This record gives sequence, C-alpha cells and structure tokens, in this order.
Amino acid sequence: MINRMVGKQAPDFALDAVLADKSFGKVSLQENMKNDKWTVLFFYPMDFTFVCPTEITAMSDRYDEFEDLDTEIIGLSTDTIHTHLAWINTDRKDNGLEQLKYPLAADTNHQVSRDYGVLIEEEGIALRGLFIINPEGELQYQTVFHNNIGRDVDETLRVLQALQTGGLCPANWRPGQKTL
Repeated sequence: MINRMVGKQAPDFALDAVLADKSFGKVSLQENMKNDKWTVLFFYPMDFTFVCPTEITAMSDRYDEFEDLDTEIIGLSTDTIHTHLAWINTDRKDNGLEQLKYPLAADTNHQVSRDYGVLIEEEGIALRGLFIINPEGELQYQTVFHNNIGRDVDETLRVLQALQTGGLCPANWRPGQKTL
C-alpha cells in the first residue's frame, strides 16, 4: 500500500556526501531546517549513466537561482561517495559531471530511498524522484517517474516559487503572475 507523503513531515535523513568543494562531508534535512532553508532532494538511479549527468549538471548550472530562493539542492543515489567523486572528477565531455555547486549524497544502505518510496528493491537503485521540503520539514511536493526521463529544471523552479508564494497558484502559473 502506498502512503501519502505530501503535507506530512518529510522522512529525516543524514547522509555522507561529496560537497561542492569536492570534500567528503555530511548533509541532513535537520541542518537545512536549522538554517531556515527549503530543500530540493532528488534521487537518480546510478553514477556513470547517460540521462543522469544531463539533469545533475543542469541543476548545478542553475544553482544560483535556487540559492536566491533560499533553497539547498541535494542529489543522491545508492552509489558510494567515492563513486560520486570519481564521476565529479570526470569531464562533462566524457559523460562526467566535472564540477557541481551542490552535494551528491550516498544512500548506500538504501534506507532514504526506501523512506521516500523510490527504491527499486530488486535492483538496489532509485527511481527518479524529486521532493521539495519547506524549512519546517513538511514535504510540499513530490514527483516520481521512470528512469528514462530527465527532470525539467524550469518546472522545478516554477513549482518551488509557486510553493513559496503561500497562495493558490492556478494552472500554468508563472512567477510574477497573480495567485488566486
């Protein structure tokens, strides 16, 4: 049975990660909440694949826009921090990430992927899931889809801005437009 997550407290997490400066560190939902930050948490299936670097680098290329919205981005897969670092150290022209402006976390025991309902148990990898969590830790938005399709950064930013209005946003709402 699938349980509703939106509108409830997001599952807590604290994970090892490769930080933007390529050092090893920790990321956690509690830290983002303590700093009064929104969190965009996105899961991807595996390092060194083909669709994943297109969306991971697209999010990094637009990081300043998320930062302007008081939002921290955390990408994660079930790969290790060592695999993440090797991929980050690979040039984009070689299907690598080259440099990221946000951390990649390692869910090696699969618990966070399981908690967020994106784990493909029989494969030990995550579906593409994206979750937006407000500074109070409430899950405000989720989308989960097939691993063959990359995310749309414009849509992620649009939804984040809509949530931050605190108002009712009609279909096709865009930043700057009136809410209901």
